[in-house]
Amino acid sequence: MKVVILCGGKGTRMGDTEYDAKALVEIGGRPILWHIMKIYAAYGCTDFILTLGHGANAIKRYFLDYEPMTRDFTLSLGDHRQLEYHANHNEANWHVTLADTGLETNKGARVAKVLKYLNGESFHLTYGDGLGDINIQELTDFHRQHGKLVTLTGYQPFSQYGVMQVQEDGLVTGFEEKPRLRDWINAGFMICEPGIAEYLKGDDSLDLETEVLVRLAHDKQLMVYRHRGFWRSMDTFKEARELDRLWHSKAPWKVWP
Repeated sequence: MKVVILCGGKGTRMGDTEYDAKALVEIGGRPILWHIMKIYAAYGCTDFILTLGHGANAIKRYFLDYEPMTRDFTLSLGDHRQLEYHANHNEANWHVTLADTGLETNKGARVAKVLKYLNGESFHLTYGDGLGDINIQELTDFHRQHGKLVTLTGYQPFSQYGVMQVQEDGLVTGFEEKPRLRDWINAGFMICEPGIAEYLKGDDSLDLETEVLVRLAHDKQLMVYRHRGFWRSMDTFKEARELDRLWHSKAPWKVWP
């Protein structure tokens, strides 16, 4: 299956950074987008479609320059300039389609704009700012078993705050430091059947979460794969720094060799 990655948003909560695109914010010296692609590639999914918007040119430049920036090479100067690359890298079998889907396009419409590259086949879909040790094979097996149009990965996040245990009369009996919440959130890492195209009709304002997924749920065509391992999103620069720190310690989302 091909992998559609949504990476066209503004990333306004990141604040002022040196990066032209949120998907290029580096974790351990590599863009978060690269980390997401490596997760899928570890399970043999190496055909990617990137929905570009804000920072589109920067993402295009990153991939156009990928070979000279990641490999040793010998360059012969002069009128007959030649370039010879040495060795190889683990991304040599990646196939990347970069599709400019517009600056102000909502996520649902971005997916609609790249259906033409999917050849009417099932596909993976995820956000360009979330990392996790998702078992893509287990996710795929679960999706194939239930027969619905879409599976999304659900995750129970941890509270950002400590929680008090309080009796009816106001007596505090204890504290729990940042407990895991009971509710499930959408962590991305979705799988979609071709029939989702019927839910993607509309203009550039079509939203994925508030329109497409809501309608799928209403029609009983949406299932959740419960992920109980590691998952983090990168919405702020603080979260980017935390992911960078994790990369240099244990990198729990690193499922590749």
